[in-house]
Amino acid sequence: MAQFLRSILNRWPLWALGSSALMLAAAHAFETIGGLAPCTLCLRQREVYWVAGTVALVAFVLSRLPSQRRWVPLLNLALGLIFLTGVGVASYHAGAEWGFWPGPSTCSGGGSVSLDDMTAFVNGAKVKPPACDKAAWVFLGLSMAGWNVLVSLKLALYSLAAAYFGRRA
Repeated sequence: MAQFLRSILNRWPLWALGSSALMLAAAHAFETIGGLAPCTLCLRQREVYWVAGTVALVAFVLSRLPSQRRWVPLLNLALGLIFLTGVGVASYHAGAEWGFWPGPSTCSGGGSVSLDDMTAFVNGAKVKPPACDKAAWVFLGLSMAGWNVLVSLKLALYSLAAAYFGRRA
């Protein structure tokens, strides 16, 4: 187990890049296949993964260049901070869903609009945009935002561990 964990931490930028891509792919699958339009906070959570993926890609490229490997622990630290930001955004979203606090003022919309929605709107129907305070999908008692808190926290801890142990190497 320790060897497996060490293997992950030694290749952390690649794991962080893959994890970010997987989370973005899952979010887009829920949107396109599942028909769940994202709210404003859902889109904010995606932005965190886009930034993390970009930083992870840069760290991965630098990890392949012997003269630039010294930057990788610093970029792993940056990944930890980015994923902690993701924990904060997802926690805020989950808290709004549970009614612990109100969502942002832009909470009543911001998702994509389909051609069917536009046709219905032109014909006089009221189109209700996705709301940040309503969980569209729940599994084992947690919404997507709740699961994102856990995933982001795990990614942040791995990133910080990779930064710490990479600095010591």
